[in-house]
Amino acid sequence: MARKLDAVRTELVAVVVGVYDGAPRVLTTSAAPLRLPAGPLRDDHRTMQAGLRNWVEDQAGLRLGYVEQLYTFADHDRARDGSERMISVTYLALTWLDPRAGASGWVSWYELFPWEDRRDDGAALAVLEPELRAWAREEDTERRATRCAVTFGLDGRDWLPEMAPQRYEVLFEAGLVPESPDWRDGLPREITGPWMLHDHRRIVATGVGRLRAKIQYRPVVFELMPPTFTLGQLQSCVEAIAGQHLHKQNFRRLVEQQHLVEETGEMAAETGGRPARLFRFRREILDERAAGGTKLPRGR
Repeated sequence: MARKLDAVRTELVAVVVGVYDGAPRVLTTSAAPLRLPAGPLRDDHRTMQAGLRNWVEDQAGLRLGYVEQLYTFADHDRARDGSERMISVTYLALTWLDPRAGASGWVSWYELFPWEDRRDDGAALAVLEPELRAWAREEDTERRATRCAVTFGLDGRDWLPEMAPQRYEVLFEAGLVPESPDWRDGLPREITGPWMLHDHRRIVATGVGRLRAKIQYRPVVFELMPPTFTLGQLQSCVEAIAGQHLHKQNFRRLVEQQHLVEETGEMAAETGGRPARLFRFRREILDERAAGGTKLPRGR
């Protein structure tokens, strides 16, 4: 007989993303365990998004700009105790992180998901791959092996950056992340990443996949940039989100073809090099927000 849940509670959860020091970072409100800004939907919240904004401002002192609904998590096993079912309505928010202010409370995506950073030639994945293959061999069918190959780009398949949530789910089922009930303790945390409260790391993985997919068709990257920037800084931001290096000339050609930016007429002195031209996003892009995208050239 199915267990009866006496109450249902709605929780609002924010995946707030900024880029700092070469890495996308997500806002957290505690160090042990790591957790995202979150709180219950209250009667005095005019809308769920308004409630989310209130919780982020109350818990982290941050006023959100760009926000979009991400996903609703309502699995039965999300109940926190034996009597209450939790429904989490999650949102993705983007913000610019001023480098002068530091990044206290902001945790790198690649600390949470080391295998997602392909800029280091897949060092974490090289450790995880034999564990994944061993897990796949535990099942007689080819289903597990195929899932591992498709999601992690094994056996000659392409690595698809936007499949971050699917990769996390495979690792969860394989017991290779500490949140899993089948956790196979033994791998170093710099490979598996740290445990987050409840299923907050699954929620972040969903945000990673959404943002990586979204930069392919909408210019949301400007939400993560200062008002003026160099093309090198713009490329570094996109590379940080995608977790892969991009060919410099191909990237700049695509930016020019999509008419995303315009020169300011000013120069910025970059460390270790000659002054670089400063750009800003074109007003039409800022106004329309649904136009164009930052289609990624092939990684290298």
